[in-house]
Order: sequence, then C-alpha cells, then structure tokens
Amino acid sequence: MTKEDYLAGQVLLIDKPLQWTSFQVVNKLRWEIRQAFGIKKIKVGHAGTLDPLATGLLVICTGKMTKQIDAFQGQIKEYTGTIVLGSTTPSYDLETEIDKTFETSHITEDLIHQTTTQFIGEIDQYPPIFSALKKEGKRLYEYARAGETVDIKSRKITIQEFEITKIDGLNIDFRVVCSKGTYIRSLANDFGKALNSGGHLSVLRRTKIGEFDVKNGLSIDDFIKNLQKKD
Repeated sequence: MTKEDYLAGQVLLIDKPLQWTSFQVVNKLRWEIRQAFGIKKIKVGHAGTLDPLATGLLVICTGKMTKQIDAFQGQIKEYTGTIVLGSTTPSYDLETEIDKTFETSHITEDLIHQTTTQFIGEIDQYPPIFSALKKEGKRLYEYARAGETVDIKSRKITIQEFEITKIDGLNIDFRVVCSKGTYIRSLANDFGKALNSGGHLSVLRRTKIGEFDVKNGLSIDDFIKNLQKKD
C-alpha cells in the first residue's frame, strides 16, 4: 500500500499480543506508518478496546476510515477464553490476585452446560469496577485502585451464543457471541455466581468483530515487515 492509501483510509486487522494496551498498538502503528512514508500527521484509531491481558482482533482504521470506527464498534463480537471456577478476583481476571475461594464439589458438567442458558438473550450486566468506564470524570479503575466504593449501574447487553468447548477440572473453555458493551470478565464472574460458586477469567481472545476475523489479522511485527517492503 502507498502513502495515499493510508491517508485515504485503510482498515487494518491486527492480532494484538498479550500485555499490549489497544492504545499502545495504535501509537505503534501510527509511528511506523509515519516513519515509512515520511508523513507528519495521520489519523489512526481502533474500533473496540481489548484489555492488556486479552489477545486477538483489533480493527485499526487509518485516515478517512476513522469515520467508520463507531459503526465497526457496534457490530457483534466473538470471543474465546477460559473461566476458572471456585475463586474470584476483584478485577474478575488475572490483573488482581484471588480474594475468595468457593465450594465446587456440587458442580457437574451437566450443570455447567445447563447454566449457560441463563445468559442467552438480553440480560442486565454490571461492568467490572476495574474498567475504563467513566463516572464523574474518573475511570472506574481509578476508584478501584484507590479502594473507593462506587455505585455502578447495570447495562443491557445481548449474548447470542454461549458455548462450552472444553471442561478440564475447574478450567472451562468457552466461545461467546455478544453485543457491543459486553464485558466477558463480568460474564465469568456472573457465571461462577450462577453455579453457586465463584469464577474469574484466566484467558481471553477476541476472534471476530462483525465480518472481520482474527484469522486474517497480522501480528504487529508482520505488519511492520510488510510496511518496509512497500517499494
């Protein structure tokens, strides 16, 4: 692709690595594009944040395609991952340490599969306190890290599919197809509660946004290599 292609607008599919923030990926790609083509300024943005502990599909828009970001963000998303039963963390994932443990001897494979049906369709979900949502000008995670309690309102979300793909002891692999605004960490926490136990997310990967599939995504390194081959 040429300098003009990026300025006119491109949709880039990136397979985000573990520990990178979505913001860091955008900054890295913007810098690499500017360096490769000697561009002083170019708009680059992403269509939907992934947590640092999540991997998978980031839809990155450049130039005039950044106007489409809202449309892409509103599309149905697919995730795969692992829920660990029998324990919870304050962040609902591995960002924080386990704070409580629960009984699991009553949980059977049948019960696990049956419990997924409680989450299909439109449901009320409470976002995690460790999230980037804003309340009164502050991110929720800022309140959480300061040890402050804050009233969080539930939100209507839709889960189209919730499939258990593997059960290995207390590690439950899943695939979820859901609407914009769904927190898979909250789903993991709520799933544990629904089993009269606890649960937290240990692995998360976004595989699809609308028609975009991570199978067609590039690693950051491969994207940079392709940029350098532009001539």
